[in-house]
Amino acid sequence: MGRLFGTDGVRGIANKDLTPELAMNLGRAAAMVLSSNARRRPLFVIGMDTRISSEMLSSSITAGLCSVGADVLVLGVVPTPAVAYLIGKYKADAGVMISASHNSAEYNGIKMFSGDGYKLPDELEEQIEDIVLNDRKAEETYLGENVGKVTYMTTAKKDYIDHLKSTLPNSLDGLKIAVDCANGSASVTAKDLMEQLGAEATILYSEPDGININEKCGSTHIEALSKYVVENKMDLGVAFDGDADRCLCVDENGDLIDGDQIMAICAHDMQERGRLAKNTAIGTIMTNLGFIKFCEANNMNFIATKVGDKFVLEEMLLEEYNFGGEQSGHIIFRDFATTGDGELTAIQLLSLVKRSGKKLSELANIMKKYPQVSINVEVSKEAKVKFYTNNIVKEAIENAKQRLADKGRIVVRPSGTEPKIRVMVECNEEKLMNEVAEEVAEIIQKELGNK
Repeated sequence: MGRLFGTDGVRGIANKDLTPELAMNLGRAAAMVLSSNARRRPLFVIGMDTRISSEMLSSSITAGLCSVGADVLVLGVVPTPAVAYLIGKYKADAGVMISASHNSAEYNGIKMFSGDGYKLPDELEEQIEDIVLNDRKAEETYLGENVGKVTYMTTAKKDYIDHLKSTLPNSLDGLKIAVDCANGSASVTAKDLMEQLGAEATILYSEPDGININEKCGSTHIEALSKYVVENKMDLGVAFDGDADRCLCVDENGDLIDGDQIMAICAHDMQERGRLAKNTAIGTIMTNLGFIKFCEANNMNFIATKVGDKFVLEEMLLEEYNFGGEQSGHIIFRDFATTGDGELTAIQLLSLVKRSGKKLSELANIMKKYPQVSINVEVSKEAKVKFYTNNIVKEAIENAKQRLADKGRIVVRPSGTEPKIRVMVECNEEKLMNEVAEEVAEIIQKELGNK
C-alpha cells in the first residue's frame, strides 16, 4: 500500500488529511502521469458525491489539472460508476471521483480512473505519489491559451441513466420497491432510473445537505430500509452507499440480502443463461463460506482475491472473467461496467426477480450463509503497519486458527480505507465464533489499539 493511495484511492478527513493543497497537487500529478501519451490536449472528467467538502476538493483538483494544460469536464454530483462509464462516452483520457464512499461526512477521498474506465494499477498510483511527495514540477509552464479549460456538463446524469437502462432485457413494471439513496450520489439518479424502467419505487434518504451522507441510512445502516419494506408491504428494498458503487438489499420480510447472496442469485442466473464467462465467479478472502459451498454445489469455479473491488477486477481482467464482487455489495458485471456499480446491480437483480416471478427470499435460498462476525479495532496508521510484525498478534491469530480447525476460519487484516484492523470469523458454532473473534480483537486492541 502506498503512502497516499489505499485500496480505493486517497482518503482521509477533509481539510485535515485531505487538504485542498494536496488535492491540487494530486490533480497536477495525475495530469502529468495519465496524459503523458495523449496525442491531443488531455481531457479529464470529474465527478463528486454530496459531501460538503466535495465541491472544495473538486475545484482544487480541477485547478491542478488545468495548471498543467489539461481540460476538465465537470460532471457535478454523480455516482462513481458514472465517472468510469463517462470517460469512454466523452472520449476522455482519465477520470476523477471525489468521494469517501461509505464513510461519514467528515471524510472525503479521491478515486482515479484511467482512460479505459478502470481504477489505476499500483504502478501508476506510485508514479503520481512520487510526483506529489517529492514536489516534482512539470517540464514546461502552461500560460495563456495553453492553460486548461473547464466545461460544466449538463448531460452526465442522463447519459449514465440511458446506459444503465440499455443493460436490461425487460421492464420492471409491477415491482413495488423501496430505494435508500444514503443521501449520496444516487439521490440524483435513482428516482429517474427506476421510474423510467417502470418500477413503483419509493425513494428514501435522497435529500442531501452536505453532512447527512450515510447518516443512519444507506448500505451501512440497513435497519430503516428493512422496517420500511415490511411496514409498507414492498416486494423488496435496495440500499446504496454514499457514491452508489455498492448495493445491498432486503427481501419482502425485511431480511438482509448481502453482496454474497446477490452474487449467488445473479451467478446462478447467468450460468443458466450461458452468460457466466468460464463458469467462474470472483470473490475475496472475506467471501462467506456459504458462497464457496454454493459454487461447489453448482459446479461453478470460485477464485478469491485480496479485499477490494480493485483486486477482484484485476483477476477478472487477467483471465477475461465477467462476474465478481464483494460481500459489501461492490459487484462487477463486466459485460456492462468497468467497476462496481450499485444501481446496475440493483436493476440486474430486479430484472431477475421480475423474470423469475419469485420472491427475493426464495431466490436467496440458493445459498446458505455461514454465521459470520466482524469486529473493527481502531488503530493509528503506524499501528496498521506494525500489525504485520507484532509477534503477540501473530500468535493469537495462529491459536485462533487451531481452535477453529475445520469448523470455520478467521481473517484478520488492516482496512485499506480506514484506520482500523478488521477481525472476521466464520464458524458453524456461533458460541465458538464469537469467543475467538473477541479474544483476537482484545489482543489487537491491547497491542496496537488507540489508547
